[in-house]
Amino acid sequence: MGDHVRHDSVRRSYDTVAEEYARRLHAELDDKPLDKALLAALFEQTEPGTTIGDLGCGPGHVAARLAGMGARTVGIDLSPGMVAAGRRRFPQVEFRTGDLVELPAENAEFGAVTALYTIIHLAPGELHRAFAEMARVLRPSGLVLLSFHIGEEIRHVDEWWGHRVDVDFRFLDPTRVAESLEEAGFTVEMRLERTHYAHEVETRRAYLLARSAVSTG
Repeated sequence: MGDHVRHDSVRRSYDTVAEEYARRLHAELDDKPLDKALLAALFEQTEPGTTIGDLGCGPGHVAARLAGMGARTVGIDLSPGMVAAGRRRFPQVEFRTGDLVELPAENAEFGAVTALYTIIHLAPGELHRAFAEMARVLRPSGLVLLSFHIGEEIRHVDEWWGHRVDVDFRFLDPTRVAESLEEAGFTVEMRLERTHYAHEVETRRAYLLARSAVSTG
């Protein structure tokens, strides 16, 4: 399956579940203390006054939490349905529709970006392109916080909460992801793994915090 066709399938799948996703998961961070701590650490290290981009933002609850800390936030998602759900719920967040490998953002627009459980929908060959895009939209020394499921498997889903979908979830090797970030010019500053919380799907999860290159200009 070509990248374009696969991205269309992911987009349609998330459009299909957007409203239910937003209803079920809008408060999921309340029960994820480590995620909240990492978001707070990201915000604390982001240059004051700069914007944080939430890539693969879904219905925008992560961007909204960062906005609650005082950040100016932009949520970007492949799914127009997710973007619409976010706009209805979180007017304090600016939303845009766009792809990780071709972000609708200016060069150096963001002081930091998050990408939580979103690179899991990319083909392995697309990771470097996505990380290059993150580097492009970040200011010098900007931070990116990534999370993903750990492993080698591809988990296909064709039914989600009673809806017909067609989407793959790719589990990833943290070492390979870190290497790909470094190839795109990032320095990985933190790598962490955890088991699932009781209310989550039973997978191990990885978090990487990486910094973009310092400007030499």
